[in-house]
Amino acid sequence: MKRITTPSVVIRILIWILLLVGGVAFSIQNDLNRFPELFGSLPFHLLTLPLGLIVLTLSFRAAAVGGRELARHGREGNLPRLETNRLVTSGIYRCTRHPMLFGLMLLPLGVALLLGSPTFIFFVAPAEAFFILVMILTLEEQEAIGKFGDAYREYRRQTPLVPRSLRCWRMLFGRERQNEK
Repeated sequence: MKRITTPSVVIRILIWILLLVGGVAFSIQNDLNRFPELFGSLPFHLLTLPLGLIVLTLSFRAAAVGGRELARHGREGNLPRLETNRLVTSGIYRCTRHPMLFGLMLLPLGVALLLGSPTFIFFVAPAEAFFILVMILTLEEQEAIGKFGDAYREYRRQTPLVPRSLRCWRMLFGRERQNEK
């Protein structure tokens, strides 16, 4: 029987889902107790709702751009879903090392804005984004070094974590075509 994906990926997905669900539950409970006038405010929600839709759209675009590039160039042979065995340095991966995860870092903020939750917007979403960043810098980077060794170390030395040019930001959010390398 073929594995759908590795336990490491499943654990990270579960942690990420727990962060989102837990963040929503905690934030709503806190908002109902501490910020009922803001959480239930139609003007506040009319402001945050469109911003949430924009941030969620950007989040999903960044994840999709990175995912397409990995699917196109990062897999050789029969691998479990969401796994790679080739170092991808083309397309958006010329601009940033973790575009998919960068997109996922925006997701808590998008959900927070969509809900119109002050606690989630100002406290929980930034904390969750920071946690995801720490996971990238520790787990993801170490796994990549374990898989690709010196080739990844060189790639990491040459490629920033965060895009440095407007063109790269536009590529990340799917607003500019990537040229094949």
